[in-house]
Amino acid sequence: MKRIFIIMAFLTTVALSGVSAISLLSVAQADNSAKVQTVSTEKTVKFTVEKMTCAMCPVTVRKAMEQIEGVKSVVVDYDTKTATVVFDPAVATSAQIGAASTNVGYPASPIS
Repeated sequence: MKRIFIIMAFLTTVALSGVSAISLLSVAQADNSAKVQTVSTEKTVKFTVEKMTCAMCPVTVRKAMEQIEGVKSVVVDYDTKTATVVFDPAVATSAQIGAASTNVGYPASPIS
């Protein structure tokens, strides 16, 4: 009789553990599918930047553009007087990014 009780207790424990594992697996799969749905799109726009005359100008332009919410990266090229910006178009616009540079003294406009 003791053996049957021990075997039943063991089987119950294994069965309940299996149910817990299946529940955790379902939660993990649901969590992963939610992450896939929240992937945002990115847009890259190149701007011409006027009035850059020294080595600090690109730093100022980059910092101003990075302050716009939704901007992911800014690369300013002093030699070509351009800025390449990667941003989330659902959050920011190229007009907002250009205005940020213009507001610190370096007019910027998207290259067509």
